[in-house]
Amino acid sequence: MNKVRMYSTAICPYCVMAERLLLGKGVSQIEKLRVDLDPALRAEMMEKTRRRTVPQIYIGETHVGGFDDLARLDRSGQLNKLLNSGDDETS
Repeated sequence: MNKVRMYSTAICPYCVMAERLLLGKGVSQIEKLRVDLDPALRAEMMEKTRRRTVPQIYIGETHVGGFDDLARLDRSGQLNKLLNSGDDETS
């Protein structure tokens, strides 16, 4: 299974929903990068993703986006493929 990284904050309902969805898909470990605790991480997130909101989720090297993007991938059946593939191309 591909590694999952998520930029998040402590009080973010969308971060919680994203984590629940991923855990339900069998992801056993999510690397959480808390941008509310480290301004440098927030700057890094904004530079990499060009987005200001959390969560910002990476599966492997693919930037998935936020919770809505993750849920859309799940509904389309692409999330399982991305989680389980060795191919890190953007969907």
